Order: sequence, then structure tokens, then C-alpha cells
Amino acid sequence: MSWKIIRLGSFLDVRKGKFKPSDPAIADLKRVDKIDFSGRVHLSTKSSNTDMILIKPGDLLISGINVAKGAVTVYEGEEDVVATVHYSSYTYDAQKIDITFLKLFLQSPEFFDAIREQIPGGIKTEIKPKHLLPLEVVIPDNLEEQREVAARFFAFQARQNAVDAELDQQQAYLTQLRQALLREAMQGRLLPQNPTDQPAAELLRQLRATKEAAAKPGKRKAAPLFTEEAEPVQGPFEIPESWVWCKLGELCFVTKLAGFEYTNHFKLTTQGDVPVVRAQNVKPNNLLEENLLYLSKETSLLLDRSALKGPSLLITFIGAGIGEVAVFDKKERWHLAPNVAKAELYLKDMSLKYLMWFLLSNFGVAEFFKITKATSQPSLSMGTIREVNIPLSPLAEQQRIVAKLEQLLGHCDALEQRIRESRQLAGQLLQTALREALAGPAATPALPPPEAAPAVAEAPAAPRRGRPRKPVFQEGQQMDFDGLLFE
Repeated sequence: MSWKIIRLGSFLDVRKGKFKPSDPAIADLKRVDKIDFSGRVHLSTKSSNTDMILIKPGDLLISGINVAKGAVTVYEGEEDVVATVHYSSYTYDAQKIDITFLKLFLQSPEFFDAIREQIPGGIKTEIKPKHLLPLEVVIPDNLEEQREVAARFFAFQARQNAVDAELDQQQAYLTQLRQALLREAMQGRLLPQNPTDQPAAELLRQLRATKEAAAKPGKRKAAPLFTEEAEPVQGPFEIPESWVWCKLGELCFVTKLAGFEYTNHFKLTTQGDVPVVRAQNVKPNNLLEENLLYLSKETSLLLDRSALKGPSLLITFIGAGIGEVAVFDKKERWHLAPNVAKAELYLKDMSLKYLMWFLLSNFGVAEFFKITKATSQPSLSMGTIREVNIPLSPLAEQQRIVAKLEQLLGHCDALEQRIRESRQLAGQLLQTALREALAGPAATPALPPPEAAPAVAEAPAAPRRGRPRKPVFQEGQQMDFDGLLFE
């Protein structure tokens, strides 16, 4: 294969002409809104105050601002369109350059290297025709060889895409595996029942006594949380005999920052005394301590009810992250923002993590969304959060369930890390293959296709004890889930 140094301008010609936005010649033409990084052209009818260029079907279209991010394509529409002068449009000589090869080359490390070496400012410069056309690059000498290079790369890319699809499938199976573990745990099937455990019904009686004892002298006695005659809560699925259904509000004090408190008193700063938990800081089983805002201690003490002063659940109750739950266990004082609620246990011996794992299970998500307000922005009131049904297990079993879940979900975390590493490696190999395909005669042979992480053979259902069932992992893959097998 022969390669040669050539200027891009030897086979590209910029389409001439600029138009004022008000020019009648372009009045009825749609405008390029953007080229996404897959090469798709997005059109709009939005007006612009910037001078425009004309683009015809078949033109090579380049975003001068985002060329280094792959915003290069051939416009394949049926009608002429326009774009701002931040784009440039080119015709090409099909006798000298294969357009498929050219698009590939313009997204390659070799092209970006040429920009860095030959254009002042490199890839940070907005690439205009005056920069692009004089660029000298090394490409195959004839169309047949250009097509051969492109074909080799696309064959490798197809294999890499198959790896990506396999990794996507593994990630989907892993998500199902996590939910299978939570589902079994919250139905009392993850671990054997211990007949010596104190029944959860007794725990409810302790909760009633704790709340009644906490009632302040001189005030009207609070109504008991439970009475012997009270109709039992009916849950959505069967639970062991030693468990009992109850409401989240029976187990926890649930509250939030009131809207008027925020309006009248809140002043957030980037530095201060008391960190404030916003919805963006609450992710499933994860309190993100980044992009924090702060509140003065004086204001936090004034709004003491919505302060975080001890272990509690954090629950987002409005917006896109509605129903995401994490445990707050900081020793220092924090405070709630207006879109996060807290749930503090009445009985401190109970497990916050047990409640969190239930609320993060599909069962818990269903409980939240069956009572979500049907507004333009989904939300939960404190009353509806308090009404969430909880399968309450004995105290000792709560601890065992949390310990076993964290052990098994730790295995899931390790698998997920392997998937991330495999995906990163696959992307690196694709870039290496692209560089080698376009690096000229000194290039080394193409790399073999990347290997995927160990694959999950099929979607997991419920784990069980007793006679082993077919594991979800491929034969030969060793994964210890403490004897739990899935079908």
C-alpha cells in the first residue's frame, strides 16, 4: 500500500458565499442546530443574528468549534439548509478521495495531530477553511487503498460494537441481580428464619412505648402509634410469620424544610458553617459530598426541626431524583435543602440501612410511585412518605439481612467495576485501531478484538436455598455468592 503527503485543499473546495440572516435567498431554509458526535445533523427553524453559509445535499459539513470532538459529517438531507459561519461546508473530488475514508480520517488522532502541529493554537482554535484546506496529511495514494483502510477499521469497529453490546447486556443482568437480592431479602427469603428472634410485633409495642414516654409533660398525650384493636397493615406480598407490615411514619419521624422557612431564612453560600444536603447530593446508598452549599449555624439553629443532627434517612421527594435514598451518619451538624426529607428512627436499635435497602428495592420504588403527586414535576408529600408500607422484620434479622446484602452487593460492585474496565479498554483499543489504520506504512498490524468481561448468561430471577438451580454466570466462571444460586 502506497501513501503520500497531500494537502486537504487538493480534493476539497469550500462552498462559497455568505448570507445575511435576513437575505430572502435563505428565508425558507432550515438551519443546522448542531452535529452530534455520532454525525447526525439536527435542524431547526430558530432564527439567528449571525451570518449564514449554504449547505447542499452531499456536502462535507464541519463544526469549526467541535471538530476535535467528532462533529464532522456528510449532509444527507434532500433540501438545501443553512448554518452559521461557525460551520464550514465543502464539496470534494470523488476521483481523488473516498468520502467514507475522509470522514474516518477527520475523526482520527492523525488528523488532530496535524491540527496541533500545523495550526497556531491547535485544536483549541475554531477550525475555518483557511486552517483546514492548507493542512498536509498522509493518506493512501488511491481510492481502492483508501476503501481498504476504511473497511479494515469498520470490521474492527463491528467486533468492538459486539463487545459493547455484550457489556450492556451484562450491566442489565447485573442490575437485575441486585434487584433479585433485594427482592429476596425483603420477602424474608435471603436467610433462614431464626425462631428465637423476638417477633416484630413486639418491636412495634416497644415503639409505642418509646413515643408515649417521649411525650412532653403538660401537653396532650400523643395518640398511640398502635393499639391492640387496630386493623393490621396489609402489604403487597407475603412475609414470614415473625414479621409484620407497618407504615414508615410508625417507625420514623419524617419531616422536611418548610417552604416559608426557606424563603424567609435561607441564604446559601459556597463556604460556611453547616453543609446543606440538596437532591443532587442524594444518590442510592450514597451521600455525595461534592458541590456542597452552606448555611450559617445561626440559621440552622433557628430551623432546628429540619437540621440533621444524627443518623437518619435522606429521601428526595421532588424532581427527577424522586425516591432516591441514602443514610446520613455524619457526626457534625448538616441541614436539609427544600427538596430532601429526613426520616429519623423512633427506636434507635432499628437498622436505617434495612429501611434504606427496602426503599431502594423495586418494592420500595413501587410504594413511592403509587402515591406520587401527578403534577408537572413529580413530588411526594410528607404524609404520603409516612404512608409507605414497610415489611418490618425482627431486630436481629434486620442486622443479618443488612450484613448479607452488603456482602453480596459487594460482589456486584466488583463485577460492575470489571465491566467498566472492560468498556474503557474496548474504547482505548478502538482508538488505537483507528490510529494504526491511518498512521501510514509505519503502522503496526491491527490489534485483535478486545475481550469482554466475563458474561452473565441470562437474566437472574430469585435466589433460593435447597436443591441448586442453574447459576446465571457462564459455565466455568467462578462467582461466590455464599452458596446462593440464581435461575
